[in-house]
Amino acid sequence: MNKLMKLSAKPLCAVGMIWFGASAQAQDRIVFGTGVAVAPTYQGSGDYRVLPLPAIDIKKGTFFANLRNGIGIEPIDTGVISAGVSAVFVQGYRRRDVPIGISKLPDGLGARAYTNVRSSGVIGTFGVTKVISGGTGGIIADASVSYPVSISSKFSLTPTVGATWANREHNSQYFDVGNLEASASGLSPFSTGAGFKDISGTLTATYRLTDRIALSATGGATTLLNKVNESPLVGRATQPFGMVALTYRL
Repeated sequence: MNKLMKLSAKPLCAVGMIWFGASAQAQDRIVFGTGVAVAPTYQGSGDYRVLPLPAIDIKKGTFFANLRNGIGIEPIDTGVISAGVSAVFVQGYRRRDVPIGISKLPDGLGARAYTNVRSSGVIGTFGVTKVISGGTGGIIADASVSYPVSISSKFSLTPTVGATWANREHNSQYFDVGNLEASASGLSPFSTGAGFKDISGTLTATYRLTDRIALSATGGATTLLNKVNESPLVGRATQPFGMVALTYRL
């Protein structure tokens, strides 16, 4: 039985806003750098690992590439409402990260559509991802609200809250334990269905070291909701995470 890891680690969501904040999201730009994250080995895991990460935020006309929405095009951008479609990486989990007897999950690819709404400094985002390759063909919907605050000309803070919903296919592939897996792993059989899967909160701090170089740090936590947090695969329902990144704008 295959299972799907969450679309991306929560720290990645902030990387696309680490330069000038959301007020500059409509501007053409090329920002790249490197980062490191401390994140759970899979959603619900009680174990963590350190991951090196590329920090990328490219916008040229309608084309974009970043770690939140992947690689795609944004044909609609009025300054208040923007919408786009993209291909996103869907991360799996390694066999050694789950109990013996539970199948590993190959990485995959998802097709994503999203809309951003900006009003009075608040940014609301709604997206839907259909996984088209890898461990599952599930559907994941996410919504978040951010409010970037400029503390000074060099320093800004961006708090974000969000929630994720997943259909039955995603949740069952990820959190269920079938009879065969239960026998092989010693875990109890478990099944779930569609519903809101998690809520999260993050805070990103960004400091511009120079006109082109910026340093950012993100910390936050995700909490599993409803029946999924009762899965035998869940060792910790609330999982903190963090990342730091250093970027350069061309």
